[in-house]
Amino acid sequence: MKNLIALGVFLLVSQFAFGQDTKSTIEALERKRFAAQVSKDFDFLDKVFADDLSYTHSGGKMDNKTSYIASIKEGKSVYDKIDVEEITVRSYEQDKVAVVNGKITITQPGADGKPMLVHLRYVVVYNKNGKKGWQLNTWQSLKLAN
Repeated sequence: MKNLIALGVFLLVSQFAFGQDTKSTIEALERKRFAAQVSKDFDFLDKVFADDLSYTHSGGKMDNKTSYIASIKEGKSVYDKIDVEEITVRSYEQDKVAVVNGKITITQPGADGKPMLVHLRYVVVYNKNGKKGWQLNTWQSLKLAN
């Protein structure tokens, strides 16, 4: 009986620790992705975005992986700075799926030369691909009032 209780406690603690590791991994990945969008690290973006990416901007425009990366390359999506204000990660499916809810402030160049601030709430879905690791499948954002 003691062995059964010990096994149960071990499994519970292991699951909690494994989930925490996933959460910290995804949070770090999110921060690295934002930095890559600012620095235009296209190699990283190509790896982190899944081939079936669905990227819905706060204004409703949708992009896939190819069109979104192209929008950054062509200067249509420009990010001078992205500040993470809130980030919450929940993991599912035995840590193979992660859902992120967050709040960010994006600094973009304004038409008048003054920085423009965009406040967003967002939801992201990551899936763990056996060969490619964690990949972002879905981005959906909502513009908040300044």
